[in-house]
Amino acid sequence: MAKTTKSTGSSAGTATIHDQKLTRGAGGELHQTAAGKTPVLTTAQGGPVSDDQNSLKIGPRGPTLLEDFHFREKIFHFDHERIPERVVHARGYAAHGYFENYKPLSKYTKADLFQRAGEKTPAFVRFSTVAGSKGSVDLARDVRGFAVKLYTQEGNWDIVGNNIPVFFIQDAIKFPDLIHAVKEEPDCAFPQAQSAHDNFWDFISLTPESMHMVMWVMSDRAIPRSFRFMEGFGVHTFRLVNSKNESTFVKFHWKPKLGLQSVVWNEAVKINGADPDFHRRDLWTAIKSGNFPEWELRLQLFDQKFADEFEFDVLDPTKIIPEELLPPVPVGRLVLDRMPDNFFSETEQVAFMTQNVPPGIDFSNDPLLQGRNFSYLDTQLKRLGSPNFTHIPINAPKCPFAHFQQDGHMAMRNPVGRANYQPNSFGEGARESTQRGFTPFADVEQGAKRRLRAESFADHYSQARQFFISQTMGEQAHVAAALTFELSKVKIPAIRERMVSHLLNVDETLAKKVADKLGLQKMPKPADAAVPPRQDLDPSPALSIVDNGPERFEGRKLGILVTDGCDAGLLKTLKSALDKASATYEIIAPKVAGVEASDGSWVEADQMIDGGPSVLYDAVALLPAKDAMEDLLQESCARDFVADAFTHCKFIGYVESALPLLAKSGVAAGDLDEGCIVIGSTKSARSFVDGLGKLRIWSREPRVKLA
Repeated sequence: MAKTTKSTGSSAGTATIHDQKLTRGAGGELHQTAAGKTPVLTTAQGGPVSDDQNSLKIGPRGPTLLEDFHFREKIFHFDHERIPERVVHARGYAAHGYFENYKPLSKYTKADLFQRAGEKTPAFVRFSTVAGSKGSVDLARDVRGFAVKLYTQEGNWDIVGNNIPVFFIQDAIKFPDLIHAVKEEPDCAFPQAQSAHDNFWDFISLTPESMHMVMWVMSDRAIPRSFRFMEGFGVHTFRLVNSKNESTFVKFHWKPKLGLQSVVWNEAVKINGADPDFHRRDLWTAIKSGNFPEWELRLQLFDQKFADEFEFDVLDPTKIIPEELLPPVPVGRLVLDRMPDNFFSETEQVAFMTQNVPPGIDFSNDPLLQGRNFSYLDTQLKRLGSPNFTHIPINAPKCPFAHFQQDGHMAMRNPVGRANYQPNSFGEGARESTQRGFTPFADVEQGAKRRLRAESFADHYSQARQFFISQTMGEQAHVAAALTFELSKVKIPAIRERMVSHLLNVDETLAKKVADKLGLQKMPKPADAAVPPRQDLDPSPALSIVDNGPERFEGRKLGILVTDGCDAGLLKTLKSALDKASATYEIIAPKVAGVEASDGSWVEADQMIDGGPSVLYDAVALLPAKDAMEDLLQESCARDFVADAFTHCKFIGYVESALPLLAKSGVAAGDLDEGCIVIGSTKSARSFVDGLGKLRIWSREPRVKLA
């Protein structure tokens, strides 16, 4: 079970709470002074709090209770902290589409949308970052929200997930603390959309249950190349319930048709400078051009016997069920084919809530899910200003609906007739239906009413280690580099040391590498572990992005650098090959108007070199004419275009006349590898495009020292 710990501050100084004076040392530690003792945490009404780490439950694995006034107050206040943007997931982008069911799933669920093969259900999907404000950048290192609203014939179903299948905390009562810690520090209001600061790592280093999530967030999963190239997860364990009231546990996975892809950190930083709307623009452009993004919904289905025998608790949101152990079953596809008509009315006003489920979908006792079910209604009331937020078209169900809710701010409709209550003797209005209505699975709960953390939740390191050893060598180096960078921004040495002590329980080599890069004078002892970390968990290949990347260039973009006199035939061949590969391209030229090709034709440019750096493309082709090289070599942005592409391990196609530019950019003849390909003929141009599916030449990475 996680230990209860006292938080420490982020700077030296004093703080006065009522009549009790506290002094913070240089290391952030909290000292009791003569003015009084360390204060007792209270509610806003002044009531002392006995446990701020766990919500009130029936038994250690039971449901969260409505009477938990401390949790209710804490979440209530947190949900109302922002005016008018979302407290979390403020920066989002969304699209319309549909979900198409492959085959009936009546064996598992009575949910209407799963009863008929080929059934298409309207969908609205919002992607987002978590920590930043609406005006932050797209490529922040962060979790990505992946929220799906399905307008089923039995009401709206919201699968409100992320691109990472686990979370930082096990109990929703800690969510305000987590977000307070990761947001900009309250005294200085920075850093924006970054976790690289004292408050976040102070909280994390005192919260061992976060270690699995930390591995994911410090991996390349937190800097995806595009919304179109990332997975989505429902995070929690849910239930499917069939018409016989039989329950099957389920975890939801969205798998991108185009495969997984991320960027590297150096690239992300430069993308944010070149185009802070990179992810938004990518989704907009793909859909507007008819390249509709698609994901496959896959379900991990299991029964109570599997749950009882699984080595971790399926109710623990900091754990996964490895796909090799329980392969996800494909059940349908999600296609996004239309952008909103207006960003504010749809993307900004859409309201997702985990408690929105149709009959046949039900909840588990996951304490994080239980708290989310309780919290989200508060959030919508504050953000959208009225209990009538369901009257907004994007939130309204597309099936028939009837209820007696009336009036309130911005009411667009009210019950019609005399009776606005139930029961009534006038025969007016709707009636409940025991046959069609939502009926929760009749699970039996027992146990004392207490604030507890289940002992089965106590292993905080084993799956963190499993994730790390499942990465390729290069991906492991990226995790180490990310941890080093983030912790280098932490000013308090004690916090850095605490984090390294946790890393020793994950992987000793990782811990030593981070400690060395941070310049720790001596290695700390491994952090106390409630359960000894396991060393016997097998790697899960499904957890690696590189091992699950695409084998084709479909959906990607080639940046083609041209000058006056560029070979018109090669350019035409490249364009044709890219069209055949269902890929796109942009023309980058010294002037945005374009260039005159070798055959006298005019080639319009999409970007001038200054505004089209290579970080915006998945691969590049260099087609300068020999006569234009003298001027091009003087362009620093042209040299950066080539140097960055090489450093970021991208494929580079080039004509012989581009060799001086490669050399001037720091890529000597001896540096040219299998990812640097001469395209001197139409045949080699087609071959170049055919070979772009691997996206990166990771064998180059040790030489360019990305991490």
